[in-house]
Amino acid sequence: MAEEMATSFGAQAGDYEVGRPEYPFDAVAWMLEKMPVGSRRIADVGAGTGKLTRVLAGAPDAEIVAIDPDPKMLAALRLAVPGVPTFAGTAESLPLPDSSLDAVVLGQAWHWVDPVTGSAEIGRTVRSGGVLGLIWNIRDERVSWVRRLTEIMHGSNAEVMLADGGPEVAAPFGPLEEESWEWVRPISRDHLHRMASSRSFVITAPAEEKARIRREMDDLFDELGLDGESTIDLPYVTRAFRAIRD
Repeated sequence: MAEEMATSFGAQAGDYEVGRPEYPFDAVAWMLEKMPVGSRRIADVGAGTGKLTRVLAGAPDAEIVAIDPDPKMLAALRLAVPGVPTFAGTAESLPLPDSSLDAVVLGQAWHWVDPVTGSAEIGRTVRSGGVLGLIWNIRDERVSWVRRLTEIMHGSNAEVMLADGGPEVAAPFGPLEEESWEWVRPISRDHLHRMASSRSFVITAPAEEKARIRREMDDLFDELGLDGESTIDLPYVTRAFRAIRD
């Protein structure tokens, strides 16, 4: 079931692109600030539709490649971030040469990765002193309506992992450092539904469960007075982690 959920996103690539938030520039810059001086060869692994790729591509002199197991997600990425080379692959099996990168980053993806196998394979492709960066945008459930929204949609694997202490990495990477950023995203009723539709639990759920989720979301939005093109501020906490290759 976990593997089915991990590879389900291509079926809703359009909803993923519209419904999921961008990553704060400052968080991405922090992940990469310990990269070896003078080099910017970066792979975005589990790149999806390119939410993280487009932030990376804005860095001066960066050489970016995007890797994902799902061809539908990569097709959406090529439209969103033209010119970035794309390859099929996973963190455990990267189509890249040894010591060819200065950093590997994963956005909303490490919770699908075997940490020991993934760390070893990424370590093969990252040169000594290079960086492994992990990042997640997590809805801030300290706000009551956001907590109710998660209860309706079902918590994600990422949310469970972060609540249980966070990600783990293994050799050849050193200990993880962490920082977080709080921000809000104005979002409409339609985009909230599309965000829900892009979640692996919802994509793989039976039709009756999908109908229940939509119905209860609509009830919540009615209570909030969220109609038509109006928006509500959805609070996020971006949690970023980095580790250096020994």
